[in-house]
Amino acid sequence: MYLRRAFSFYLRSFSGLSRDVWMLGFVSLINRSGAMVIPFLTVYMTQELGFTKPEAGLVMSCFGIGSVIGVYAGGQLTDRFGYYYVQLWSLLLTGAAFFLLMRVQGLIPFAGSIFVLSMVAEAFRPANFASIAAYARPENVTRSYSLIRLAVNLGFSVGPALGGWLAHGFGFQWLFIVDGATCIAAALIFYTYLRPKKETNRPKNESEPPASVKQSAYRDTTFLWFMLFVTITGIAFMQFFSVIPVFWREDFGLNEAQIGSLLAMNGLIIAFVEMPLVFRLEGRVEKVVLVSIGAGMIGLSFLVYNVVSGVFLASVLSILLVTIGEMLNFPFANSLVLGRSGPSNRGQYMALYAMGFSVAHILSPVIGMQVAGTLGYPTLWYLLIGLTAISLAGFLLLRQRLLPRPNEPA
Repeated sequence: MYLRRAFSFYLRSFSGLSRDVWMLGFVSLINRSGAMVIPFLTVYMTQELGFTKPEAGLVMSCFGIGSVIGVYAGGQLTDRFGYYYVQLWSLLLTGAAFFLLMRVQGLIPFAGSIFVLSMVAEAFRPANFASIAAYARPENVTRSYSLIRLAVNLGFSVGPALGGWLAHGFGFQWLFIVDGATCIAAALIFYTYLRPKKETNRPKNESEPPASVKQSAYRDTTFLWFMLFVTITGIAFMQFFSVIPVFWREDFGLNEAQIGSLLAMNGLIIAFVEMPLVFRLEGRVEKVVLVSIGAGMIGLSFLVYNVVSGVFLASVLSILLVTIGEMLNFPFANSLVLGRSGPSNRGQYMALYAMGFSVAHILSPVIGMQVAGTLGYPTLWYLLIGLTAISLAGFLLLRQRLLPRPNEPA
């Protein structure tokens, strides 16, 4: 009986989502299932192209810089030409870029190509975020974003696994071929089954954003402070994809298969838990409070390593905490950004939101590796706890200024 009710609740958490959102999620799943070049890019550069580690690091920096510029440009283009065409052309051009990249030789040409590819690919993100406001029903925007996250996480689980198999059995060139082909396939599905739509009306209990927020996102001081705390949280969270695997290998003695299994827990938990969790919490708890709690949970995931003994218990507990924090923070933060923007400047807001994660992606490994290498891992964990505490306090301080909607549900 209990299992039947739990399963019924899980299915209901997906109910009410529009057909367009489901199709957008399917496009994201196809696109991200082919995302296999980037996870193996450093291996490809050092083993196939003969680059040194510092040269490979330079190329990855070019990827990060291209990402920041891409999300900025994507936001501007979204506001000017609309989310639909930015997504379509980003997918098509990214697919073509992967086919061309496998032919590029030499450090400078390869770094330049990676920069361009990253810039074109990342232009997709703010347009994709902005499209949710048009394709989703107003009462379930947060769940619609969670569905896209679920599709992306499932795709990222498939992509690297398939990429490792292809690279080992058939060679690295097949990674570029499959990645390019899935981008183009996603573009064709997107073009065939989705059409541009105007933003749906807001729920009756939700007022329009204040006039001051209808101006440029880059002049919205409250939002800029909010994005600072989002970026700080992102710097902490992304340690799990840069420093934490190295820590597991060096201090815990875990092998690659064990590390991969721990990271896979993150995606699997999100796939099975996030939608019901958002379904239960949406409209019942203030979004900014959930974002704050999420930042705190991410911080607690690092505290575990300094207070819990036992490799298995510490690793699993840390993954559980950071995943819960991610599920509380990211969907509701995205929903706050969507609600704060309007149709005329949504691209700017979503670009800044995506840019925060791009900056965090660049800074996270630099900060983490430097602190861990000079002061040790325990010091790094306390630093990250402090950073997430700053984010938690910052979100709560912005509570009254963020989305000033007197009729917003608690």
